Amino acid sequence: MCAGMNAPFPSPSAAAPMQIPGGIDPVPVPRNAPVREDGRIDLLGLTRDQLRETLLAAGLEPKQAKLRAKQLWHWIYNRGTTDFTAMTDIAKAMHPWLVERFVVGRPEVVEAQVSNDGTRKWLLRSADGQDYEMVFIPDADRGTLCVSSQVGCTLNCRFCHTGTMKLVRNLTAGEIVGQVMLARDALGEWPSTPEGRMLTNIVMMGMGEPLYNFDNVRDALKLVMDGDGLALSKRRITLSTSGVVPMMARAGAEIGVNLAVSLHAVTKDVRDEIVPLNKKYGIEDLLQACADYPGANNARRITFEYVMLKDKNDSDEDARELVRLIRKYQLPAKVNLIPFNPWPGVAYECSTPERIARFSDIVFKGGISAPVRTPRGRDIMAACGQLKSASEKVSRAELDRRAAEKEAALG
Repeated sequence: MCAGMNAPFPSPSAAAPMQIPGGIDPVPVPRNAPVREDGRIDLLGLTRDQLRETLLAAGLEPKQAKLRAKQLWHWIYNRGTTDFTAMTDIAKAMHPWLVERFVVGRPEVVEAQVSNDGTRKWLLRSADGQDYEMVFIPDADRGTLCVSSQVGCTLNCRFCHTGTMKLVRNLTAGEIVGQVMLARDALGEWPSTPEGRMLTNIVMMGMGEPLYNFDNVRDALKLVMDGDGLALSKRRITLSTSGVVPMMARAGAEIGVNLAVSLHAVTKDVRDEIVPLNKKYGIEDLLQACADYPGANNARRITFEYVMLKDKNDSDEDARELVRLIRKYQLPAKVNLIPFNPWPGVAYECSTPERIARFSDIVFKGGISAPVRTPRGRDIMAACGQLKSASEKVSRAELDRRAAEKEAALG
C-alpha cells in the first residue's frame, strides 16, 4: 500500500503526480504518498531496483542490499509472505531490523460480500482513509479479478455508478498490486504457481480510468506479469479505457496487455451524452488508435464494451453502424454486449432481452463476435458499472451541474 514518510529516507512514490478533474482531461498536480502512522515503509509495489535502493538508504551495504532485495522479492511476490520473521533464508538477527523499518502491507478490508452467483466484492480502505472496491468473478474455467485504478473517477459516464463519485486520487502501484495480493490471500493461492489457480485473469475495469493513472498501472502490472513473482501472462490481463487516445499507443508499447474499449455508442451525439470524453477524443480518432494498437491481431482481438440502453443505442441502425465502423478500420475485434445494470437515480433503462438478442444477431451476421455478457454480482452491486464506494454520494443533478461547469470552463 502506501509508503511511510516519517522514515529517514523518502518513499519511491512520494510526490507522485495525481490527477484531478479539470475540463474533460484531468490535470496532474503533485501529491505526497499517504503517511503510515508508525513511520514504516511499505515494500509492496516496489520493483527489485526500488527494493535495493530502499535497503541501501536504510543503511545496508550494497552487496547486502542486493542480496536482501532478491530474497524479499521472492517472499513478497512468489510466496505472498507479509511476516518478516517467516522469511527463513534471511538471518534471524536481521528480522527485528526489518520489522522496525518496513512492512509488507495489504489493503484494509472494510467489507466483504458474496453474491448468490459466487461473485465476491471487497470494499477496501487505504492508509489515508480512502475507499475503493475490487471484484472477483469465478467461472467454470477461469476466475477474473476486476481491479480499480483510482478512488473515484473523473469521466462522468452517464450510465456508470462510479461516475457519480468525484475523483479523489490515483491509487499507487502498491495499492493496485495489493488488490491482486489480497485476492490471492483470500483464495489461498500461495505460493504463486500457474497450475490450479482460481485467479487466472485480471481486468483493469474497476473504479477509475487506468490511462489517467498510467505510470502506477504500468508499474503494478509489470509486477503482476513478472515471471519470478505473480507470473500472470499478459495474455490474461485486459486494460479497459473509455478512449484516452493519446495514451493508447504508449499502453501497447509499455504494458502490452489486451485492450478493451468502452465504446457504448456509434454516433457522436449519443456518445457525447453517455461518454463525455468523446467530446475530446471522437469515435473516429478512437477507432484509429485501436487500429494502431501494437499487438492487436485475430488471436488478440480488441474488445469493445457496449452497454445496452433502451431506446438510446440499441436500434438495428446502431448495430449496422457498429459493424460498418469495425470493418472500416479493419479491426480484429469482438463486441461484449452488456445488459445495463441499474442503480438508484439513473436515467436509463436496460434494453429488452429481445432487443439485445436482435442487436447481437445483426453484429454476428456482420462477421463480428457479439456475445451477450451474463450480469454477475448484481445483488451486491458488483456488476459492470455498479462499483461505487460509500465515501461520497452525489446526486445526478449535482453531477450535471459539475459537468456544466467543466464545459463552461472550456469555453
